[in-house]
Amino acid sequence: MSKPLSDHDRKKQISVRGLAGVENVADLKTNFNRHLHFTLVKDRNVATKRDYYFALANTVRDHLVGRWIRTQQYYYEKDPKRVYYISLEFYMGRTLQNTMVNLALENACDEATYQLGLDMEELEDMEEDAGLGNGGLGRLAACFLDSMASLGLAGYGYGIRYEFGIFNQKIQNGWQIEEADDWLRYGNPWEKARPEYMRPVHFYGRTEQHPDGVKWVDTQVVLALPYDTPIPGYRNNIVNTMRLWSAKAPCDFNLKDFNVGGYIQAVLDRNLAENISRVLYPNDNFFEGKELRLKQEYFVVSATLQDIVRRFKVSKFGSREISRTDFSTLPDKVAIQLNDTHPAMAIPELIRVLIDDEKLSWEKAWDICVRTCAYTNHTVLPEALERWPIDLFQHLLPRHLEIIYEINRRFMEKVAATYPGDVDRMRRMSLIEEGPQKKVNMAHLCIVGSHAVNGVARIHSEILVATLFKDFYEMEPHKFQNKTNGITPRRWLVMCNPGLAEAIAERIGEDFVRDLGQLKNLLDFVDDESFIRDIAKIKQENKLKFAVHLEEHYKVKINPNSMFDIQVKRIHEYKRQLLNCLHIITYYNRIKKEPNKQWTPRTVMIGGKAAPGYFTAKLIIRLITAIGDVVNNDPVVGDRLKVIFLENYRVTLAEKAIPAADLSEQISTAGTEASGTGNMKFMLNGALTIGTMDGANVEMAEEAGEGNLFIFGMRVDDVDEMDRKGYNASEYYNRIPELKQSIDQIAGGHFSPKQPELFKDLVDMMMYNDRFKVFADYEDYIKCQEKVNALYKNPKEWTKMVIHNIAGSGKFSSDRTIAQYAREIWGVEPTLEKIPAPDDTL
Repeated sequence: MSKPLSDHDRKKQISVRGLAGVENVADLKTNFNRHLHFTLVKDRNVATKRDYYFALANTVRDHLVGRWIRTQQYYYEKDPKRVYYISLEFYMGRTLQNTMVNLALENACDEATYQLGLDMEELEDMEEDAGLGNGGLGRLAACFLDSMASLGLAGYGYGIRYEFGIFNQKIQNGWQIEEADDWLRYGNPWEKARPEYMRPVHFYGRTEQHPDGVKWVDTQVVLALPYDTPIPGYRNNIVNTMRLWSAKAPCDFNLKDFNVGGYIQAVLDRNLAENISRVLYPNDNFFEGKELRLKQEYFVVSATLQDIVRRFKVSKFGSREISRTDFSTLPDKVAIQLNDTHPAMAIPELIRVLIDDEKLSWEKAWDICVRTCAYTNHTVLPEALERWPIDLFQHLLPRHLEIIYEINRRFMEKVAATYPGDVDRMRRMSLIEEGPQKKVNMAHLCIVGSHAVNGVARIHSEILVATLFKDFYEMEPHKFQNKTNGITPRRWLVMCNPGLAEAIAERIGEDFVRDLGQLKNLLDFVDDESFIRDIAKIKQENKLKFAVHLEEHYKVKINPNSMFDIQVKRIHEYKRQLLNCLHIITYYNRIKKEPNKQWTPRTVMIGGKAAPGYFTAKLIIRLITAIGDVVNNDPVVGDRLKVIFLENYRVTLAEKAIPAADLSEQISTAGTEASGTGNMKFMLNGALTIGTMDGANVEMAEEAGEGNLFIFGMRVDDVDEMDRKGYNASEYYNRIPELKQSIDQIAGGHFSPKQPELFKDLVDMMMYNDRFKVFADYEDYIKCQEKVNALYKNPKEWTKMVIHNIAGSGKFSSDRTIAQYAREIWGVEPTLEKIPAPDDTL
């Protein structure tokens, strides 16, 4: 095989990276040196690699500033309807390369750093991930911000500036160990603190009735300090804002009362208030009813709504004078999207502001609230649904509990009027769940207080209206919609897979980056020999590069000609990493049984974090590492099968792994994965999918043709039928010899000879208590994997199927998703027009 071009030479060929004009490069070098000198106070003799990264980041950031100010000015002049995307998570990853892509600066920066004797990739590697999310929900929010800016929407992301994001995962002796993610340790060049917009947030206290309404008194105040991060659109000169709130104690915290002489302790106690923004809760699809978490949820909502109201009241740029006082137009100027129920407190808080502060009537306030708010549901798993105990509410947010009771009283009257005498329906639909301890059902609050409720893939939205929200759908069917998730093609194609982006641009032009639907034009090239060759070659180069990365980090020798079979996502029983394990063991046993047969070589990679308190998930990681220890050291197997656990899976590792994948594992039990977005990233980057008919896999099969995915297993109806009849794992165990062998090996200590009982709990779960029916899909999964192996032996046919998949992935751009939210929920029109560029001369 010919030696691949150096990264530097390859980048120079790539048009989608922007042109490296001579003046541009000279300017960048000048500004780089200026920042090194004046911002970092270093010279080339003492500067470290991190200093060079900061100098480059500040240089690139300079190109955002003019556009950022200009965009905000433009919004004040045009006064468009603004969209507020409120989320407890924004999983942003790194910012530098994404900014260069969206500003068309990548080639110029590469050339400038090269001329300065530096390697841009090494500098990019110095940046910490902004890991302010757990997985899909947080990464979706990040893709949505990119699309809102690229579609010219006046969109704002609002969340919390966690001091510690998702933990760093270390594997020690095969077990997951968590380490704090101190991502701000060296500073963050992309954020700008805005202390002038600091807002007070109230907690605790009590309510008092007054002639002019209710007062919430004797509260504890925490200040919310905003930090703004620029969000550049794709080459349209628009730069939107993500505003993250940090908790600060007020100066008089704990000093005004009791603390006579307790000055030192009072100052130390400031930490208690500031703990609100200390750390991201590391649970994915699991509700943990902790007071600190409810505080975080109200903190982001209260600060954000104060900001929304302030911005609504002043409309002229740079002016603080109030020009709008009539709140009846709020729904025409403001859309609030709730990313799951985590920001559900926005509903009672908006009511509180309108009634208690702005003195509106209940009826008027309620009408405004419903027309302004919309809610996205992300899961049907019962353990993930937020249900807050009423006594905690009463203690922390007494006024909001009163408002929720009143919302519920009025809603129950409406239900009673619509369905007279149906008390069971009233019980099911109440915002307050009765029981040993009463709870507020936050999903019900969101549905009642919103004008639109959406699921995140067609099958998920259908399940919602048929099961979880059936009663609400029957009463208000007009509220329920679907918005299938998407991913930004800037980060997930142009940035992480430039070779593929360039090969596509050579055939169909560059406009697909803005309009991903144009990828369907690649169907014209499905039999084109040179395109087939290019696609295969790019995949091979990506695999080689990833293999080098793996050998540096894991000291395992990778066979780059083996099939890269990858499952990366949070570790959870419903995602069925255990089914993957059973296939690995089965394949291992087959190789051992007939070592002289021509087996398709595979490198199976599994990665993802387990919530620190989720024992089963941590044991699943231990099983994967144990299987790897046996398989990877078996001389009979050789390089025909390797098993690698990808440590510390995060956005930046995804950007390396996904372009190198041949096979994408999307094998959740049908009806459990709301959508999935990793599935879309693999499809766009030229991997084939083995998966169940779950989440967005259903629509992926529809777009690419079902014959171009490896679909197996029960459908939703089959799972429902099995739930009615009862799932009996031992029936499969006794009937299928290879399954029995695999389970017996796990149970008998074949993979843990020093601790034969290590995986007893996992085996017991699979045999007697498996909600996700791993054995029921085992047989079909194994057969399907045999089809995968057969096709992989025919590289040309494999690559043709890959082209069908890439050509069918256009629907899964977050641009399409956001355009649908804009038109069908927010009532705003997206545009691909550029706004005028600022005068870039400094």
